[in-house]
Amino acid sequence: MTSKKVPMRQCVGCGEMKNKREMIRVIKTSENEIILDATGKKNGRGAYLCADSECLKKAEKSKGLERSLKTAILKEIYEQLEEEMEAIEK
Repeated sequence: MTSKKVPMRQCVGCGEMKNKREMIRVIKTSENEIILDATGKKNGRGAYLCADSECLKKAEKSKGLERSLKTAILKEIYEQLEEEMEAIEK
């Protein structure tokens, strides 16, 4: 009996390692759009966040998301991500 290895990812907000499935993937597409990837399968450079708006706030403060995605992120995009996250949390 072989147990499958659970993929772990680090949150760019709090820095904790968690199961990839518990996290939300944020990607930068080839068109330089920053979007939430609920499926985890879209093409693009990805960064992971805990499914918690607090981690998004931390990532915004520390610029963790910007470093991971190698791009500057506007305030409006953070607000949009926060709205999408709140919709997922409910």
